[in-house]
Amino acid sequence: MVQRDYWIERIRRAWERRSVVWLHGVRRVGKTTLCKSLPGVDYFDCDLPSVRERLRDPETFWGDLRGRSVVLDEVHQAFDPALVLKIAADHFPETKVIATGSSTLAATARFSDSLTGRKADLLLTPMMSEDVGAFRGSLEQRLWRGGLPPFYLGEPADNDADMNEWMSAYWARDIQELFRIQQRTAFVRFVELVLARSGGLFEATTFAAACEVSRTTIANYLDVLQITGVATVVRPYSMRRTSEIVTAPKVYGFDTGFVRWASGWRDPRPEDYGVLWEHYVINEIQARFPDLELRYWRRKKGPELDLVLLRRGLPPVAVECKWRSANAGNLAGLRAFRGAYPDGPDLAVCADLAGTQSKRMGDRVVTFTGIEGLVETLSE
Repeated sequence: MVQRDYWIERIRRAWERRSVVWLHGVRRVGKTTLCKSLPGVDYFDCDLPSVRERLRDPETFWGDLRGRSVVLDEVHQAFDPALVLKIAADHFPETKVIATGSSTLAATARFSDSLTGRKADLLLTPMMSEDVGAFRGSLEQRLWRGGLPPFYLGEPADNDADMNEWMSAYWARDIQELFRIQQRTAFVRFVELVLARSGGLFEATTFAAACEVSRTTIANYLDVLQITGVATVVRPYSMRRTSEIVTAPKVYGFDTGFVRWASGWRDPRPEDYGVLWEHYVINEIQARFPDLELRYWRRKKGPELDLVLLRRGLPPVAVECKWRSANAGNLAGLRAFRGAYPDGPDLAVCADLAGTQSKRMGDRVVTFTGIEGLVETLSE
């Protein structure tokens, strides 16, 4: 079993803040395996009827486990999961609890209480840089096969079949059980289109026509994808200047392997890696800085900046994502953005850089760096 030390430490720190941790992430992202790797935990699979029956009497259940570390996997399957976790938090604070699920807790249908103030939230993302090191793999393999460990480690020939199977399970277990959406064909078509068009501007009317549903239904579908972690909506950064895009969001699929699969790419090309690298950078930011606000910037006519990162009380960080530093060019989007918003760090995050290089471009100094340099800048 691969030891994912970064996430184990994140759980330890979350337990320092709250006795109950809600660990969520997409199906097969590794929640169960991660929980089982924690030292000294008592693991309970709430898919099992015997476990659900024990949880009908939560006071006795927690009394028997007082002071221990407990995992409740797929806790939404319990009869009253909110009550189970509320009693643990309020009456057994010396017991450390991890409850897992595929969506945000507040949106899970079986929860009558979102447990605000009683739990710490932890999003387990597809494999980030620390995970790639732990699995001793390559960045190219991570981008092409994706960041769900079973797909990353599996045989390439089985990759597409596995992703088809994942989509079926996502519909049956997450969507049907939690949201009860009725139109399977339209919804699955929407998911596939979001993945295939990942990173592009989102026009609801276009998706509505392709899926043969209303624009309102498309908006509801997109909410479900955000809740279940299958899509990230990145809205434009703007001070309402007439020359800027101010409303149209960009939508990114949750995993590079699924973006590749939905796009129909069969043999790696440099331009494909460039698209996937931007997704990987976003994944890294979500893993390490979950409270950071992601935006993009674009003029109605002219260049675009990949990412604008907003930190409370600090000027925005401008980020361009480049697969190869030699092809970074003149960074027209970054230069245009800084012409309008001059304050803040400028980063070109490149896959082939391990260190950091500063280059003067006109009147700006741009830092060319890799993932670790990005993390260091955002940690300051």
